Amino acid sequence: MKVVFDEAQLRHDPQMFLVNGAPQPSPEQPARASRLLDAALAAGLERCAPADHGLGPIAAVHSPEYLDFLAHAHRRWRRIPGASAEVIPNIHPERRDCRYPDSVAGQAGYHQADTACPIGEHSWESIRRSAHSAAEAAELVLAGDAAAYALCRPPGHHATRDLAGGFCFVNNSALAAQRLRGDGARVAIVDVDLHHGNGTQSIFYARDDVLTVSLHADPVRFYPFFWGHADERGEGRGLGYNLNLPLPRGSADADYLPVLDKALQRVEAFAPDALVVALGLDGYEGDPFGGLGISTDGFARIGEKLAGLRLPGVLVQEGGYLCDELGLNLRRFLEGFGGVNGG
Repeated sequence: MKVVFDEAQLRHDPQMFLVNGAPQPSPEQPARASRLLDAALAAGLERCAPADHGLGPIAAVHSPEYLDFLAHAHRRWRRIPGASAEVIPNIHPERRDCRYPDSVAGQAGYHQADTACPIGEHSWESIRRSAHSAAEAAELVLAGDAAAYALCRPPGHHATRDLAGGFCFVNNSALAAQRLRGDGARVAIVDVDLHHGNGTQSIFYARDDVLTVSLHADPVRFYPFFWGHADERGEGRGLGYNLNLPLPRGSADADYLPVLDKALQRVEAFAPDALVVALGLDGYEGDPFGGLGISTDGFARIGEKLAGLRLPGVLVQEGGYLCDELGLNLRRFLEGFGGVNGG
């Protein structure tokens, strides 16, 4: 299996976000990617850099209005006298059908859901290269590889078609799924991140060609709060093609793995041609976010169960934050996944 990563993905270096109104250092640090890359190589993966796939794969899942904002927001922001070093919104519209503002300050409020996705001088470069890593991994699978690991940083699964949030700007998992759909394949996305993949759900909510399944900490008192509940099943043609499986806070391996079996049962009923795994490692019992209690061995079991679907698969890195076991958790997942699918 190959790990796809570009050093330019390290240039996005967010400095802060708000936690309960208090400024805190951002946990979405470049060191995350360096540690995950070391772990992937230690697991025997072959490193490759992504080609420049242009804006096409990104524009397939995001609006041109939004991409224009991401590409130029920082330069425009720095023209404002006294503006902060990073683009951080301080006002949000009460609804999404409002007039689109001309001001970059207004556009920041329109396109950034929270303070966790500040845009710095080099952010757009890293965002694009992260997206190219997802596109490259999908191309490898389309070319015949059994699986590929896209080490996407910054992550993506909270990004909707035109809204950044939760450290995420471009929805890399949705991008990979859409690229796999290019030849008519049916694709299932299984999100095992600690947090619900609300952006991925939003992008595919009215579609029946991509099944979205998410296992996550119950959002009733946990990010992203407004989405991820069990009664969200899709709409229109997509009704019945979205499955949310919220788990009580602190759920450990014995609680989590049977729910994963239920998720995979739904995937089998969809009969997909390909799989995208939104791979969050932040459900770990020692992760700084502290939402679930999955062990290191539990990640190996998650990898085994997902590989047991015997589907061509793109693994897309989502969450998982700096702790001593971050790299080991990835390595054990990859070993579990590779031990079933042969590498």
